[in-house]
Amino acid sequence: MTVCVIGLGKIGLPLSLQIAKKRSVIGVDKNDDTLRTIESGKSPFPGEFGLEELLKETLETGRIRVQKDLAGAVTQSQVIVIVIPLVTNSENEPDFMGIDEVTKTVASNLQKGTLICFETTLPIGTTRNRFTKYLESISKLKVGKDFFVVFSPERVSSGSVLRDFSRYPKIVGGITDECGNKGFAFYHEVLDFNNTSGLNRPNGVWKLENAEAAEFVKLAETTYRDVNIALANTFEQFAYSLGLDFVQIRDAANSQPFSHIHEPGISVGGHCIPVYPHFYLFYDSSARLVREARRVNELSPKRYLERLHGVYQINSKSNVLILGLSYRPGVKEHAYSGTLALVNEVKSLGANVFIHDPLYSSEELEALKLQPWRDELGIHVVILHTASSEFKEFDFLQFTQLKVILDGRNFYRQSSFPVPLV
Repeated sequence: MTVCVIGLGKIGLPLSLQIAKKRSVIGVDKNDDTLRTIESGKSPFPGEFGLEELLKETLETGRIRVQKDLAGAVTQSQVIVIVIPLVTNSENEPDFMGIDEVTKTVASNLQKGTLICFETTLPIGTTRNRFTKYLESISKLKVGKDFFVVFSPERVSSGSVLRDFSRYPKIVGGITDECGNKGFAFYHEVLDFNNTSGLNRPNGVWKLENAEAAEFVKLAETTYRDVNIALANTFEQFAYSLGLDFVQIRDAANSQPFSHIHEPGISVGGHCIPVYPHFYLFYDSSARLVREARRVNELSPKRYLERLHGVYQINSKSNVLILGLSYRPGVKEHAYSGTLALVNEVKSLGANVFIHDPLYSSEELEALKLQPWRDELGIHVVILHTASSEFKEFDFLQFTQLKVILDGRNFYRQSSFPVPLV
């Protein structure tokens, strides 16, 4: 059996290497730089535990090869796994253009008996009502008879993807029952699972009743977290207005069994939490709680910035340094990072904004139209966005004109500084 994995990003590449332990893999990506980096045995994204070592080992075995030719890979494969990111447009609606194009190419080259697995997080009903229709109409084949389609969402976190494959159940839902059986058999073969406590059934591949149920699982997980974080942000803002230490309040509340309040902050980034609630709202527009939670979290950067007003008024002569571009410590990923929103907010006040993140070079920041920080710049305000360990001992005394530090992660709460810490 040959497996084609389409999209060699933060999920697709680790998944390809995991599958290659059991089967031959053709990895497909449209980015030439990504392909060259992988072929050289280097990880295209640093910070993913164990990835580069596994990549080198797998390349030496010859069980994986990577290429740009999608059509050729489809015709040679018995299983096709699609891991193309789906993002939202300016109206917060899913932008299907990229994954539509991939699905249509798959359909044009589809062979009888092929299993197609969508792992990209999708609005409920998309696998059946959009992609399977493309596959049937273009290929002239019948799903459940001539080919098979399942939805099986990725449920891993950047930085620990390889470990997470074995930690969490693999959810599979088919367009037909036979599709579900085929998907179950495939993932049961290529994945290994740890014994995980606290589950209502043994860890492994869990077959659900259909693709819609599997789509719902992923959106429920991420939307639940978004709502929880919005509540934590609301509590934190109110505690701040009362002059209370929210960290103590949160820790005390979490001491009650079964309670859990997520850590609030300037924002939560990545392709998951800021995006997937919009996928849920795409088919459940009446979900006012979900919509309000998203609004609360999107406003967090602006509300945190307002805390500076009682200490220092940012103006056109201000130099503001934001520590951290990545949305998580140690993970080089800036999709929907709160830093991007902070930059816009600070610029709207006329100030100069500079970024420092040890994971990004000056050239990479400039390519993103961000100004890298240079030592010689006089800084008036420092905003801690990412709780990276490198910032724990950051030398604030080098800034002779520093007026205030805005700690967006409660990172420095036990520290003392010569300027206000808010």
